[in-house]
Amino acid sequence: MNRAKYVLWVMLFSCAMTGQHAWGQTVKVGVILSTSGPFAAQGDLIDRGIRLYVKQHEKELGNTKLEIVRRDDTGPNPDMAKRLALDLVLREKVNFLAGLVFTPNVAAIAPVATEAKVPLVLMNTGTSVLTTMSPYIVRLSFTVWQVAYPLGQWAARSGIKTVITAVSDFSGGYDFEQAFVKGFTDAGGKVTESIRMPIATADFVPFVQRVKDAKPEALYVFVPGGKQSTQFMKAYTDLNLDSAGIKLIGPGDITPDDELPNMGDVKTGVITAHHYSAAAVRPENVAYVAAWKKEYGENSSPNFMSTAGYDAMGAIFAAIREQNGRMDPDRSIEILRRYKNPASPRGPFEIDPETRDIVQNIYIRRLDRQDGRLINREIETIPNQKDYWKIFNNKK
Repeated sequence: MNRAKYVLWVMLFSCAMTGQHAWGQTVKVGVILSTSGPFAAQGDLIDRGIRLYVKQHEKELGNTKLEIVRRDDTGPNPDMAKRLALDLVLREKVNFLAGLVFTPNVAAIAPVATEAKVPLVLMNTGTSVLTTMSPYIVRLSFTVWQVAYPLGQWAARSGIKTVITAVSDFSGGYDFEQAFVKGFTDAGGKVTESIRMPIATADFVPFVQRVKDAKPEALYVFVPGGKQSTQFMKAYTDLNLDSAGIKLIGPGDITPDDELPNMGDVKTGVITAHHYSAAAVRPENVAYVAAWKKEYGENSSPNFMSTAGYDAMGAIFAAIREQNGRMDPDRSIEILRRYKNPASPRGPFEIDPETRDIVQNIYIRRLDRQDGRLINREIETIPNQKDYWKIFNNKK
């Protein structure tokens, strides 16, 4: 009996010393999103993507317990974001940081990720330079240049020779404009005028009228999604720019999937470039959209932000599984920077191990109606797009 007790004690001690996996190791993910204030809808969509993935796949972690610790940065607030990250790292002792809607917040958190050696998984911010701020950052969303530069090239190849650009007056708007202009002019196009629109405006009629009077072949526009997209589309429709022969093109932010039901009787035919559409007929996306509607309601729709949250959790789960829940930060970032998903709702993608940025398809989409509702119909695929800003600036 004494020998049996001794053997049992040794076995229990061995389990404890090998990461407690037999008892169920806990892995903690600290998620920082904007879930209150004027940008709450964006954070909520990302979090819904996170929750859906966890619900579908949590059993794949076996004995490893997943704990998600959520924090609200309330919007563009670098000081708060940094305080939240420090709390998650020092007090909660998270194994991953994730989420983030706004670029300044990521920039504030980057040194925390570096010093603490905690992988930071980006689920929205598209500013190219962010992944250069820490070797522990990996992006599962998109970059501005990855979307806007190939759209500029496509527009010129499609026969458009003159464009006016109109973008919201902040750093994100400038980034989207610069990327498009370089792609368009590199391919032989000419930008005849650049317009800045106040970031908080809801009245786009004066800007659209200015474009109509100038009579370019096309208008390239960027506004940061949500209700502003609907207001811009209504101004474009009310002033009949399409009847004046002026095409409307832009990144997917001007026709976001989740906002389409609110746009009413706007003009179709608008061309956008994006890495996701809820209307895509890929089997993986059809299943994803069905699961989303079952979870959140028939009138709800995923968008590119929710899909980034969904896919990012897939990458985090891969890092947990490969380490059997016994987490090492350097091993985690090594797994993340080589992560591939051949069957995402957005299509196949992989992480570029040199830049830790996502490589993915960009889709040319046309705003159409199907069964009486607006959809972003994918009409062309530009495969395996990297971040052009890093290519042109030789950055890693």
